[in-house]
Amino acid sequence: MKIMSHSKTKTSFYRRIYVTWLITRGINTVPKIIAATGMPRRTAQDTLEAIHELAIELENTNGSYQLINWGAVSPQWVETNINQLKEVLAYP
Repeated sequence: MKIMSHSKTKTSFYRRIYVTWLITRGINTVPKIIAATGMPRRTAQDTLEAIHELAIELENTNGSYQLINWGAVSPQWVETNINQLKEVLAYP
């Protein structure tokens, strides 16, 4: 079995999209994101802080995030490719 290696750019991009997708499903706080993905707290926090770099708009109210706008990302593409994102990131 061949193990695929993905660039940091790709995994960072996918992680930001995946976390945004989780937010749209009510997994919208750092503890919930950690529980759903197993990512370290600092990674979850850094990802949330960097999502805006993709022109994705989030609103943070007392640590609870809500999606305002997907920006340049197509939500249809995300839905179609969510399993690929999870596989690349090795998330459940």
